[in-house]
Amino acid sequence: MENFEELENILKHKFRNRELLRKALVHSSVNPHANQNYERLEFLGDRVLGVSIASLLYRIFPQEPEGNLSQRFTGLVCKETVAQVGRTLRLGDFMIVANEDIRSNENVLCDVCEAVIGAIYIDAGVEGAINFVNNHWRELIDRNVAPPKDAKTRLQEIAHVKNLEQPVYRLKGRSGSEHEPVFEIAVSLGGEYEVVGFGRNKKAAEFDAAAKMLERIS
Repeated sequence: MENFEELENILKHKFRNRELLRKALVHSSVNPHANQNYERLEFLGDRVLGVSIASLLYRIFPQEPEGNLSQRFTGLVCKETVAQVGRTLRLGDFMIVANEDIRSNENVLCDVCEAVIGAIYIDAGVEGAINFVNNHWRELIDRNVAPPKDAKTRLQEIAHVKNLEQPVYRLKGRSGSEHEPVFEIAVSLGGEYEVVGFGRNKKAAEFDAAAKMLERIS
């Protein structure tokens, strides 16, 4: 049987209901049923992680404006960071999978880490989840004294390094209601690539487009 006690020691959380932990580790290759693998818990954990990180940043950086907090938030909840935490917690060793190659998959590590957070939320409530996130993300928060550069700034810097024309943003459309609009903005780089971002305002849509462009050219 799985060594849940060892994993609980790594997680620094003792489950009242270990079935939640087991389910958070089951990949769909083993059991495709939605209520028997990690996917529903991952959906929950993704949201809980966001609230937990936002709460921590709000308390840790009381003088920072919303823009800086948003930049920090994005870096702490992105796939790469969550997968990094998953590797630190050795979640790959404890996954229940049909194919051993799955254990090192970054997307799966991210999903399982979020599923574990969802399981802890159900097992111990909001405070339990926030304590878990504080235990395993606090070092990452403390390590970055200055907020990370936003996607638009990074894209500008990459364009300069590659001797490309600066990114050009243009509004493609707007949908939704007057109170809940969705803006669609395209960004082109060097006159060759174009990707589209979406957001509740133009600034958010530009950041989304820049982030997608960074993914495309990386």
